[in-house]
Amino acid sequence: MPAHQLLDAAGRPRSPATMPGHHAGRVPTNKGRRYPADPPTVDEIVAVMRQAGDRRHGRRMRGLIVVLWRAGVRIHEALSLAETDLNERRGSLLIRHGKGDRRREVGMDPWAWSVLADWTAERTAFPPGPLFCVIEGPTRGRAWCATAVRAELRHLAAEAGSGAGLRPIT
Repeated sequence: MPAHQLLDAAGRPRSPATMPGHHAGRVPTNKGRRYPADPPTVDEIVAVMRQAGDRRHGRRMRGLIVVLWRAGVRIHEALSLAETDLNERRGSLLIRHGKGDRRREVGMDPWAWSVLADWTAERTAFPPGPLFCVIEGPTRGRAWCATAVRAELRHLAAEAGSGAGLRPIT
């Protein structure tokens, strides 16, 4: 091993790619390429919502899907919503900490509110906290993790995809 090579915390040699300037002067292989959005179709979304079922976990998932889909918010924005951020009379959701920590208000249609109402009625049995929370276990009532949400969405999409032609949601 050369004397000038740096080691990581475990004493292994560091990859040259981690060194400053290693990629200097190289043009990225994807430079100038456009990657169009590939959102799921309405039929695919409805199939996943049906697959979620009508139990407590299913109502929470359908409520989250409808907020993501009809309000057009990001997963972290939806997971940080509190019941006080909902204004059904105005048909809006208040996003307190959006991308770039911006505050904004987004709208939802009456159908979306009716789907979300199934979960909000169920949510009253839990301790105060985020709208979309953990249902069971020692962390009951605390914020639902985005990683867990994505994993559950992938699982539901795979199950619903058997006849719906779904691709996994990532």
